[in-house]
Amino acid sequence: MDFRIPPDLDNKLKKIKKSDKQLILKIQRQLELFLLNHRHPSLRLHKLTGNLQNIWSISIDRNIRMLFIHDNEAYFFDIGTHDQVYR
Repeated sequence: MDFRIPPDLDNKLKKIKKSDKQLILKIQRQLELFLLNHRHPSLRLHKLTGNLQNIWSISIDRNIRMLFIHDNEAYFFDIGTHDQVYR
């Protein structure tokens, strides 16, 4: 599945790249995997419920999630810890 990253999230990713080299590598690997097979088990893809219905999540690692909405392509709009993005 193709995806887009808006400018706000791109800026957040640039900050992560400067401060946490390991995390940015994990993000890159998971996004590459998402492109190849968005249903790969290591992504732990799932649709959210409640106030966040119609939003999907993938796992970057045990605690970091990326959120997106999708139609014909995924539109990633947030990244953070479980508590940060599921507020």
